[in-house]
Amino acid sequence: MARTREFDTDAAVGRAMELFWTRGYEATSVRDLTQHLGIGQGSLYAAFGGKDGLYRAALEHYRTTLAAAALRDLEEQADARSAVRALLAERLRIAVGRDGRGCLAVNAACERLPQDASLRRVVRDMQDATRDALAEVLHAAIERGGISPRHDPHTLAAYLVTFLNGLLVSAKITPDVRAHEPLVEVALAALD
Repeated sequence: MARTREFDTDAAVGRAMELFWTRGYEATSVRDLTQHLGIGQGSLYAAFGGKDGLYRAALEHYRTTLAAAALRDLEEQADARSAVRALLAERLRIAVGRDGRGCLAVNAACERLPQDASLRRVVRDMQDATRDALAEVLHAAIERGGISPRHDPHTLAAYLVTFLNGLLVSAKITPDVRAHEPLVEVALAALD
């Protein structure tokens, strides 16, 4: 008979996400994880298949919580410019938090690619979701006359995601929101 799991896997994934986000994948050992989560190594392997499985679960948790909340907020804004500004500002605020730990997805891409092809798909899916949500907001704004139709909304959305990725890396180097706010305004000029 299989043993009943003696810990809350959802809570463990959330705590692991924080640890990976702060330290990165390579600098986080299985021992660090078991100590941080208060579980045994056997339990970690039984529940997640190992460090890699827990890392992927942590990325999925990030996608379904913080990244999903950002997309919901994007869709709830009244106008495209405010929506894009709010998205960039909020992601920047999160990235500079805790001494500039950045964005977990961008950190994963910088640390684990190009070697990890399956991780590339996970990060690409997150970025595609952001791009598609932005494209919808921009398309609607173009149709309403709220922003210039000079750029294709999908291309403009891809540009904004690319800008956001660079902004999040830069926030790790200079974890100061005020230093990056003027850059957000330059990116918003693409909507003119």
